[in-house]
Amino acid sequence: MLTKVYGSAVFGVDATTITVEVNVDQGVGYHLVGLPDNAIKESNYRIAAALQNNGYKIPGKKITLNMAPADLRKEGSAYDLTLAMGILIASGQIEQRQPLSEGVIMGELSLDGDLQPIRGALPIALKAKEEGFKFFILPKQNAKEAAIVDGICVYGVKNITEVIGFFNEESELQETQVDMETEFYEHLQHPEFDFSEVKGQESIKRCMEIAAAGGHNIILIGPPGSGKTMLAKRLPSILPPLSLTEALETTKIHSVAGRTLGNGGIITSRPFRSPHHTISDVALVGGGTFPQPGEISLAHNGVLFLDELPEFKRSVLEVMRQPLEDRDVTISRARFTVTYPASFMLVASMNPSPGGYFNDPDAPVVNSPAEMQRYLSKISGPLLDRIDIHIEVTPVPFEKLSDERKGEGSIEIRKRVTRARKIQEVRFRSYENLHYNAQMGVKHIRKYCKLDAASSDLLKSAMERLNLSARAYDRILKVSRTIADLALSEEIKSEHISEAIQYRSLDRDGWLG
Repeated sequence: MLTKVYGSAVFGVDATTITVEVNVDQGVGYHLVGLPDNAIKESNYRIAAALQNNGYKIPGKKITLNMAPADLRKEGSAYDLTLAMGILIASGQIEQRQPLSEGVIMGELSLDGDLQPIRGALPIALKAKEEGFKFFILPKQNAKEAAIVDGICVYGVKNITEVIGFFNEESELQETQVDMETEFYEHLQHPEFDFSEVKGQESIKRCMEIAAAGGHNIILIGPPGSGKTMLAKRLPSILPPLSLTEALETTKIHSVAGRTLGNGGIITSRPFRSPHHTISDVALVGGGTFPQPGEISLAHNGVLFLDELPEFKRSVLEVMRQPLEDRDVTISRARFTVTYPASFMLVASMNPSPGGYFNDPDAPVVNSPAEMQRYLSKISGPLLDRIDIHIEVTPVPFEKLSDERKGEGSIEIRKRVTRARKIQEVRFRSYENLHYNAQMGVKHIRKYCKLDAASSDLLKSAMERLNLSARAYDRILKVSRTIADLALSEEIKSEHISEAIQYRSLDRDGWLG
């Protein structure tokens, strides 16, 4: 008897429907074809034990299983349940009272028949809906994530007996429902890290607000203990709330990487990724024999924080240059190519010198000019070209640390940031891939960052007096445009230029050039 069951394979952040054909005939043998990897080839042992422990068995006949399309490599243990149900129905051990053609079935089997969570539940559900399937059966741990997709019934199950009962119409499965409004509202009202907890550092908080409002990459320069990491962790709390489209994009990436296992549901907060400085270039941008998203893709629609930037290997930092420009990363292999989204805000921090106390007269460690040059040369000019804001962070004095009063909270700052972003959305609505000021190219800067005579003279004077490099010019204009948006000003004024000039520390003479 021939039976067809439907599963799905995930490549990149998208899914492809897999048709599992099961034929049970006279003879002896178990033949699994269709380019399965070792995890799928081993599934017959898990399936045999799971069926045996639940009153069923793999029949002693010739079983042929084909995973179509046969030229597409399949990997992982998520096909256990798909294969098991095909065997049970093709061998006549259970009745098929529910049409197999209307649903997708995925799940990894334990030896006792319980189901283990799988990766990529969200992209599989999206593909199943697109292709007209009516239901999706998968492990209960993944049900909330898949139920985000409207228009398809998602059934979360604990073990294989529940699935058998469903197809025999001996029992019903409970459809999983998700209240999207509640999911989003709870996060917005209760951010994990709040700027109200930051003592002092008002000028740095202002700088972070500007960076968030314009989507600008930022680098924090300061001695150990000045609060760089604390400030960076709070940046996602003032970024505009994720839209539903952004939330789905982000959840798909984390689902494919297995980061949603055990958490369930949609990702409603902007990601914050902080890889260690020993990270490899593959772990940062993604890749591997079977490509997986790297840290820059896991930070999509959120923040990538590189603490102690000069400690990262230069080769690792250089591979970020293309994703910072294109906002995606393409990984090519001999048989296929995958593209992962990588639109993130880069937040970096560094000490001003190897000892950490540059320009401090009471510094415990004084570094020679040669040591300073070696330290700062680890950051290339092309990478700095992609960082709009440089800000020096100074230690907080005791009086402010001991102050019991709370500062302005993230929710209030986020309102101003969101308002500025909406202004930019309207401004760039005629451009397909331009949404906020940091994404502006030269032609957009010339169009939207026009200066009056007074502002132009101020910028010219500052560049000459502070020895600012040529690369600072466009950055200052983009940041000035964001400052004007926060001030609800259509024109870029002298005070906006003046403030933006302060945020180019590393371009000044005596740092890198």
